[in-house]
Amino acid sequence: MDERVLDAQKWVNATYGSVAGYQPCPENGRTGWSTMYALTMGLQHELGISPVVASFGPGTMAKVKELGDIGFGWNRNSNIVRIIQHGLFCKGYHGANGYGEYGAVTTEAVKNMRVNMGLPDGGTGTAGGQVTPQLFRCVLNMDAYVVIGTGSEKVRGIQQWLNGRYWQRDAYTIGPCDGHYSRDVQKSLMIGLQYELGISQPNGNFGPSTQAGLKTRTVGPGSSGIFVELFSAACVFNEPVPIGDVRTTQKSTYDDALGTYVTKFQEFSQLTVNGRGTYETWAQLLVSMGDADRPAHGCDTRFEITASRAQWLKTNGYKVVGRYLYDPPGSTLDKEIKPGELQTIFGAGMRVYPIYQDNARQLADFTYSQGYQHALNAHQLAAGYGFNRGTVIYFAVDYDATQEQIDSAIVPYFHGVQAGLAYKGKKYVHGVYGSRNVCANVTNRTYARHSFVSGMSWGFSGNLGFPLPANWSFNQIKEFTVTNGADVFDLDRDVARNQGGDPGQGSVSDPTGPADAFIGYVQRLYDCAGSYGKGDRSRLVMEYIRHRAYNDWKWKGLIGGVDEDFVNYANAQGLTVMTEFVDPVTGYTIGTEHMMATANGHLAYPQPDNSKRVNAGDIAGWGGDLLTFYADWRDAVDTYPNGHTFCDEKLAKPDVTTSFGFADLIEDADGYLIARRVAAGTDIVTAVRDQYNGGGALRRFTNYYQQRFTNAEDCNFLAHNILTAADDPKVVLAQLGLIGIHAPPRTLGFEDLQRFEQGFADTLLARTGLESRMAKQYQANHEAYLREAQQRAAR
Repeated sequence: MDERVLDAQKWVNATYGSVAGYQPCPENGRTGWSTMYALTMGLQHELGISPVVASFGPGTMAKVKELGDIGFGWNRNSNIVRIIQHGLFCKGYHGANGYGEYGAVTTEAVKNMRVNMGLPDGGTGTAGGQVTPQLFRCVLNMDAYVVIGTGSEKVRGIQQWLNGRYWQRDAYTIGPCDGHYSRDVQKSLMIGLQYELGISQPNGNFGPSTQAGLKTRTVGPGSSGIFVELFSAACVFNEPVPIGDVRTTQKSTYDDALGTYVTKFQEFSQLTVNGRGTYETWAQLLVSMGDADRPAHGCDTRFEITASRAQWLKTNGYKVVGRYLYDPPGSTLDKEIKPGELQTIFGAGMRVYPIYQDNARQLADFTYSQGYQHALNAHQLAAGYGFNRGTVIYFAVDYDATQEQIDSAIVPYFHGVQAGLAYKGKKYVHGVYGSRNVCANVTNRTYARHSFVSGMSWGFSGNLGFPLPANWSFNQIKEFTVTNGADVFDLDRDVARNQGGDPGQGSVSDPTGPADAFIGYVQRLYDCAGSYGKGDRSRLVMEYIRHRAYNDWKWKGLIGGVDEDFVNYANAQGLTVMTEFVDPVTGYTIGTEHMMATANGHLAYPQPDNSKRVNAGDIAGWGGDLLTFYADWRDAVDTYPNGHTFCDEKLAKPDVTTSFGFADLIEDADGYLIARRVAAGTDIVTAVRDQYNGGGALRRFTNYYQQRFTNAEDCNFLAHNILTAADDPKVVLAQLGLIGIHAPPRTLGFEDLQRFEQGFADTLLARTGLESRMAKQYQANHEAYLREAQQRAAR
């Protein structure tokens, strides 16, 4: 609670409580929109507006403009001055020593705010610090002008630059300077760009005039000036590029570093790769659909793909089509896949990806139980069509969900989807269709495998101010009508990602699963080890798979070298290293070399009897990853001083590139669990089969946590030991080698290091907690589903 904010709340309620339309704010000493709206309504009353409303709209602005600039000594209305002073306090500025007079203290507060905004302070001494009409609106909103949370000074610098350059232009609204790219910041950038293009009435929309202007404003090596500044600012707002975590800075000259960023951005966004700021690149930086007329080889439609439509699609370059599994009762769209349609698509040489949508157009359509039942229904329908194990089903969020709604309903809905699919054995993997923000949240918090982005809805709040999700697979950019002779049907054009995206399905009714090829490979390698006739066959399999990537002097010193004679023998038999396969539970790609190095380490150095001790086996898995992740944190400590926050945002996240990513955690868990089975006497073929086709992966994080980390306290303790323990020479060498130039963790303050360690423990616990919650609700939800089905049948 802030006493000055409480003063504002008590005063504004007491002064204007009886005014027509006034909505009182809570008197709790906490700043927020309700307080700012109350002050705004008080201002409206002072300006003669009735009834008052909770909005600083055009009518209020017109009246404020009649007042002119308000500065030192202004005394026409003491209540208006007091509203300014209360607003300043609510925004964190010391607005006055006493209320009602615009004196030196208020002047200095406004000067500070103006400087933080990127504006000139208005003059020296008492001549400066004026509140213009534009600034009055800012005093009464919740925008921050200092970096907030994980905001970036680099982004804040651009926000200040935009404000300083355009704040006096009629169409421009002073934006926040909080270090966060947002919808308001994107609009500010667009309006500034429109002014530079000479557009007479900028509106922030990506309309025909803006598009035409940008087509003549290509920038590249050697370019300089305002358009390079705006272009590079847009690049910063879209960073990092997930391919290599590439970043840039705002600049006035197009240099090699900017060219490198652009090349990676174009590659990631599937644009023409030339390292130049072409129109296509401008568009992709500014709006979610980008250049809606660029080449696209994917599409989706509610219409049946008949033979003639399939031929039209094929002729026009389309390779994959999205079709619906379900049309809810009462719908007149008739959009579900028709009998024989899949074979028609495959016969034309095309692929298909399935979409599940049951209304999904308002908040009420999203609850945990609905997600669970939708997943059961989607599984049944997909299985009925014969879709292969591992197929990604895209569950739709077909409206502009806000962050609050994502938190309260969309994410719980997808937790239900996870639970329903897992209950049915996880034959199918969930993806998400929605805005960029929906896709990113659902991916990070429910591990959606791929995102199908509703990019053509560029005006969605969830698309403005958010970069393209790292796991995007399809980006819907344009809806149009196809005329194919006498046949007319609607089609959405989708950019289908070539590298790293979902290729769709080219067949159905394939009895094999995503992990079967790897299981078969392990069997062949195991048989080869048998014919080799020496050594432990399971250990030889682990060593062979890791021998290329994890057998340098560091790894030899950590867990020992490999049997080089067996490597040569296996190579002579025509075997090679199978480097990856698709996890049947999450749909993510698992790196076999890292996983088997982890397994080899845990097999060579079994878990200590004292489970709180760490050893070389841990370094080969989670411990080594945590040490390198610690070095990542120290590299980014200026942006992330709180280690827990760094873990929250970067550790084992599906769409975040770090040294300890989501796939790394899967590989650590599976390597450990496979090694434990082998150590107990199971051969590696059976251990691998049980993990991926026997249900082990459904509870991998729970089993891993319970067997290695036991509980939250021990997990935190183990994290501390791997970072600071000095009693195991191999662990100490790993600390020195993986942390590198950074100060050893033991030299950090206790609270700083503890927050980082707790972040790791909480991340693991969250993975376990999700599986546990799903496990508890599988049976109850399924039984309820069966009861409802029986009741429907009886009716």
